[in-house]
Amino acid sequence: MDTILLTPPQARKIILHAAGLARKAPFGKGPEAVYQLLEHLGFVQIDTNYTVERAHHHAIYNRVPDYQPAWLEGLLAEGRVFEFFTSDAGYMPMANYRFSLPVKAGFATSRGMLTPAEENLMQKVLDRIGREGPLMVKDFENDRREASSGWWDWRPSKVALERLYMDGRLMVTRNADFHRLYDLPRNLVPQDTDTTLPDPVAFARHVILREMQALGIAYAKELAWRAHHVKGNLVKQELEKMVAEGLLLRVAIEGMKTAPLYMLPAYKGKKITLSGDAFILSPFDVLNVFRHRLRDFFDFDYQIECFVPAAKRKYGYFSLPVLIGDTFVARMDSKADRKQHCLLIHNLHFEAVPLDDAALGKLADAIKAFARFNQCDAVMITKSNKKQYQQALKKLLA
Repeated sequence: MDTILLTPPQARKIILHAAGLARKAPFGKGPEAVYQLLEHLGFVQIDTNYTVERAHHHAIYNRVPDYQPAWLEGLLAEGRVFEFFTSDAGYMPMANYRFSLPVKAGFATSRGMLTPAEENLMQKVLDRIGREGPLMVKDFENDRREASSGWWDWRPSKVALERLYMDGRLMVTRNADFHRLYDLPRNLVPQDTDTTLPDPVAFARHVILREMQALGIAYAKELAWRAHHVKGNLVKQELEKMVAEGLLLRVAIEGMKTAPLYMLPAYKGKKITLSGDAFILSPFDVLNVFRHRLRDFFDFDYQIECFVPAAKRKYGYFSLPVLIGDTFVARMDSKADRKQHCLLIHNLHFEAVPLDDAALGKLADAIKAFARFNQCDAVMITKSNKKQYQQALKKLLA
């Protein structure tokens, strides 16, 4: 099958449309829009960082107007959405529950043989949760025999809980403080949920189609990352079969030399109009998780710096990418001061992109809305590399 040639602007439009960022409210409004978003993206990444509102709520907020975190919590309580770890921790539709089973089986196989003591402790943990209901790590006694050697040096009961979660014998929900509650699947998975184990080919194809729907245009390595429990080159093999079957198209980008790229046929000739709205994005948004994609398609070299030593940070601890239309225009290092109800912008670093008054107005509106989303009624910009833009925004935000 022939390769479809796209211009870079066409490619960016497809990627943004797939990510749900071509315009405001692509999935409608209200709680049902949250489910439609999750069904489309297939996966919204969780992160516990609370510098600003957590990543999963942040990602939904950008796509569902007037989003309230209680809407997602309602879907979880209804059993329409569940949490699990694939390549990252995230929320996904319960309709896709069966496709978490190969991942769980892969974790159980890859960890190797456990000692009788470890197996015995895991069974005791299961029995106790079966008797008492959902429990937290702190509900188990401190069974550490030696002093902790670091962050990942978990005590035995914590290790047992995580092993049971990863192999599927336990699931997790969250309390009001976002701490994990471990529970049995029978208490969380609705009875009519399909729990049949898909074979490797069915699993690989599900991941490919789910990711293509969210990414729009993708490299094989991105698809393989989300299906890294599939052995061998099955993802690449199925990609080629799906191209031959007409389920996927090969694409190339004008003026770019890249590894093979793939796209869903629905985007061939599709007319996409960008609203030109400003979006302040989470570092863990589906658009941002693969740095090479930002470089290749948007000429934007981005790295979240909370994992970088303070002395080596260029933009700030938690800088948020700012997108207007199909262009990343700034990085906004932000913190929500919840006691003072003020959104603190420690550093608003603008890219080498000229912004007119209309663009600055859109950015000001986005900052105001983001402040409200973070329960803040004031904004303070401390530092910027473009003083004229900073002064203009100060007036617009007043």
